Amino acid sequence: MEVSGDHLKLMVKTFRRECHRIIQSERTTIHGADGMLMVLQLAMAQVNKQQGGEFKVALSDVLMAWKQLLLDKLHLPPPNFACLENYDLILEAYESFLKRSNTVDLVDIFSMYKQLRVDSDPEELVSSVQLFQFLSGRTEASELQESTVPSTPSSKSRSCSSQVKMAVRRVFFSYLSLLVNSKNDMALTLTLDVPTRTLGRQAFTDIKHAAQNNNTSLFLAVTSFVRAIQLGGKGYAPTQSDPLRKHIKGLSDFVQFLDNLEEILGEISDPSVCGVRLVATIRAALVKGRSNGDAVYTAAEETAQELKERICQLHQIQKQTANGSMIGISPARPKAYAVNHATAYGGRDTVKVLMALLDEEALTPPCRNKADLLSEDQPVLSGAEGTCLLTLFRLVRERVIRSQFACTYKDEDELPLNRVLDFPSTTKPSLKSPNKEQSRVQQGATLGPGSGNAQNRDAGPSSRKEPGIKTQNKANKRKQVESDQYGGSENEPPQKKQPTSVSVKMPAKNVSKASNKKKLITGQAKLTSFFRV
Repeated sequence: MEVSGDHLKLMVKTFRRECHRIIQSERTTIHGADGMLMVLQLAMAQVNKQQGGEFKVALSDVLMAWKQLLLDKLHLPPPNFACLENYDLILEAYESFLKRSNTVDLVDIFSMYKQLRVDSDPEELVSSVQLFQFLSGRTEASELQESTVPSTPSSKSRSCSSQVKMAVRRVFFSYLSLLVNSKNDMALTLTLDVPTRTLGRQAFTDIKHAAQNNNTSLFLAVTSFVRAIQLGGKGYAPTQSDPLRKHIKGLSDFVQFLDNLEEILGEISDPSVCGVRLVATIRAALVKGRSNGDAVYTAAEETAQELKERICQLHQIQKQTANGSMIGISPARPKAYAVNHATAYGGRDTVKVLMALLDEEALTPPCRNKADLLSEDQPVLSGAEGTCLLTLFRLVRERVIRSQFACTYKDEDELPLNRVLDFPSTTKPSLKSPNKEQSRVQQGATLGPGSGNAQNRDAGPSSRKEPGIKTQNKANKRKQVESDQYGGSENEPPQKKQPTSVSVKMPAKNVSKASNKKKLITGQAKLTSFFRV
């Protein structure tokens, strides 16, 4: 028996209506069958890495774990094959990823419906077996495809591969999901480098390390870094050694694009107009620089047209539902004196429409070809790499440039940057030390109390008329400097200036002063004898 699409929709609507009773965040998003399978693949690769292997997993192992996961969470009999060895670790990693990303899967919705339902809701909408068959792809939900916009004959005639269209559609919904739930790590991964922003595997690895170190989501790690660069002062900006500084241009472009989407969401109050504008902005970014015949261009045009029409339909449905429930009740008006009363509700109605659109996408039947969904050979949308989560989440080891003498270091991992890049020489200190000592000695000899400059200032003109004394002082000075610099022998260190220089130079001052007293100017003798009388 096929599961009814209306029953699945009612189950999700009940969750949205009553989720505040058991979930703190009202913006929790839902993973459909394809999203659950992609998260399981990441969880298995992470467990393999922790067990000493590589960050990869075989497709056959993922499909076996997928069946075991559905039977276990739906409390159905276990499979007839042997259980996986590390299934408990895989389940823990799977649940941890959902909790960290503020997301739930359809099996969680099914389990919570029994707690959230009220008396007016039906007791059992979908059985465990029906949901298992739907998620495993054995049956498709009827009446689900009727709500989607049918493809026009012109769109069918276009040459567009199903794999490219699936990847492009996933990018559209990932951008819209980030507007609703910014903690969705999978949505950020699928949109980080689409369109191309030169943010490849190395950039994603650095972002993941920053998020792990700060215990935050990938989105918060990116935005906090960019905000600190743009608004941080001298003491708050990230350091030059921050690995994310290498990708500052691409990260700034990504945050700027999301800011543009947030601005559209907050300024346009009409959900239909706002939703159409959001889809058009995403479409313009994807088709920029592409020709009309490009597969991505065609897929983006078709997907944008479908989403625009469906957003308008959902808005009309919500308006009719709100008008029917508000009969005889006057809606409350925002208070004029309230702070930001005009923007307090801005974008709230649009977010409701976007959440309804995302919920419908989560209820779509799973992909038939699991290899196309989980393969690392994804369509190239960014110009460099595909959009495979497994490829991006695989860590990249940085290549550190070492000097040619790095092999002589004992602990290379703890070397500072200057020792890795510079080539210090052991002869530099010995070459510079004599010069520094010599300059110090010369400076002391020049500025000392018995220096030649002081002698000339005290002696005056009479010192120029006594070359014997001047020559003797110069010889003593030269002899003193040489003895201070080189010492008694070549192996002895330089010695300090001896006080003998003062005793040698002091007579020079006395002689010069005595000569000044003995010599008289013209007419001084007559004048002196006159005053004696």
